[in-house]
Amino acid sequence: MPDLTPDAIHAATETLSRLTEYLRQEPHPAEALALVEPLLDEYTGLPVQLGDTLRALARTVHIHRPDTPRAHKVDLLVQELRNAAWEQTDQHTLHYVIDGLRVLYAPKSPSAPGCGACR
Repeated sequence: MPDLTPDAIHAATETLSRLTEYLRQEPHPAEALALVEPLLDEYTGLPVQLGDTLRALARTVHIHRPDTPRAHKVDLLVQELRNAAWEQTDQHTLHYVIDGLRVLYAPKSPSAPGCGACR
């Protein structure tokens, strides 16, 4: 795996910006869902990943905090990172929204029994 660089992270955020712009063009919902679904996966999606990233950053900053009178400010900032991590992780349930939308926009089988209004 190549080393991470700020440019690599910028590329990831640029991809998200491109996705947002694409969604603003109002593509078919099934296509939009297919593109967004990996972002909201309940185990590997953005909310979980961002929460884990914020916790890891908090841990790194806490371990390397300066031993100065200003260290208490670092502790407060670390707590803010940890709080933000929990808020992000709480959004992992958005995958249920994708599940519900997928059901609504799933192609209907024309051979399903019942009248047209029932299908």
